[in-house]
Formats: sequence, C-alpha cells, structure tokens
Amino acid sequence: MPIKVVTFDLDNTLWDVEPALLRAEEAQRQWLLTHRPGAIDQISHDDLWNLKKRVWKAHPELAHNVSSMRQLFLQELQRAAGFDENAARDGAQQAFEVFLAERQTVELYSEALEVLETLARRFRLGALTNGNADVYKTDAGEYFDFAFLAEDIGASKPAPDMFHAALSTAGVEAREVLHVGDNPEHDVLGALRVGMHAIWLNADNAPWSAVHSSQGYAPHGTITSIGELPDAVAVLEQQLSEDTIRR
Repeated sequence: MPIKVVTFDLDNTLWDVEPALLRAEEAQRQWLLTHRPGAIDQISHDDLWNLKKRVWKAHPELAHNVSSMRQLFLQELQRAAGFDENAARDGAQQAFEVFLAERQTVELYSEALEVLETLARRFRLGALTNGNADVYKTDAGEYFDFAFLAEDIGASKPAPDMFHAALSTAGVEAREVLHVGDNPEHDVLGALRVGMHAIWLNADNAPWSAVHSSQGYAPHGTITSIGELPDAVAVLEQQLSEDTIRR
C-alpha cells in the first residue's frame, strides 16, 4: 500500500530546540527574580536540581506532561522561598507562560519549510511530540493537518498511544504512514513497533542498535539532515513499489 501520511517529531527534527530552551529558561528566571524575589536567586544549582528530582519522583504520573511538571516545580520553588500557596500557584502559571512564549519561538532548520511544502503536496502531514512545542505557532504550522502532544494523549513515545492517535485521526493503516524523527528509541522504534515506516534523522551518524537489529527492527531510511528527506521518501516508495510487484 502506498504511503499516505508523513508524521514528524518536532524538537531536533524540524529545529534545534536548545537555543529556544535556553532563552525560555532565562526569561523564566528573570520573571522570578523580578516578581518572586528569593525564589531562585538564593538557591544553588545543586539545590535547584535536587528540588526538580524530588518533584519528578513524587509525581511519576506526570512523566509524560512536561508542562504540568514544570508548573509544579515552579510552584514548589516559590513555596520553598516562603510564598503562600495562592501566590505560588499564580506565580507558577505566570512564570510558565513567560517560559512557553520563548520556548515556542523556534528557528526551523534552513531546508525544513521547503521540505514540508514539497511533501505536503502529496501527503497529509502530522506532528507527534513528547515536548510542549505547538507546531501551529511556528512557520511550519500551515503544512500540518494534525498534531499531538504527549501531555494531551497521556503517554509519551515510544508508547503506541500517540501513533495510534495519528492513525485514527488520519483514517489510515499503519503501513500507510511514514514517521520521521531524530530519536532512535522514541521515534524510530516506537513507529516500527506499531507497523509504521520510519526514517531516522541521524545528524551525528550514530550506529543503529545491534539489539534492535537482532529483534528485527531497523529504520527504513537514514538521513543526516532534513533536506535529505524527499529523496529518502522517494527511495522508500520505490522499494515499496518493487515489493508489491514481486508479490
């Protein structure tokens, strides 16, 4: 069966997330310094990290929800500095909104928009992310037919839930979908396990896991930059066509 849908991971697949996260963390820090004095300026890096770990450990049910986890951490940070519950809750929301505004301000890889425009002429496009980026708040948004965040689905990749949500929304079978992502476990293995095709964006030329290979899992294609994707899709389609003829 031909490929009808191409789904994408977002962070480090369509853009480098690190610059946006650094700006977002700094914006959040400046808000706290201005509006919640004592909450962050008097805590050491180690104590800050230990507080984060305590929050994560106390709330494993939020492992897939990075937004709620961050807001809870911000609330606990302010409570530890002596702010009452209402002030801490309100401050956590406002600090998170400042963080998220910068986190959404991403710079797509130079070839990403051209690639998306090319693929959107032939396929439906979807976004599947474990993070909290909103693809519709980026320049790439106009090319996407649907998007899912782990915090909306209730599970993170490589769990099958988000992939199944994509299949249900698109109304297609797994073998009619190609997923593209940079994480070999979350993206490639997650997609392969539900029966999708997968192309690995492997910018670092890392080796594919011998363990996964021994289990019969390997990407249907590997690229080192998003600009190589259209050619990789064409190769995959040719392989699928030849397989059909041989049958």
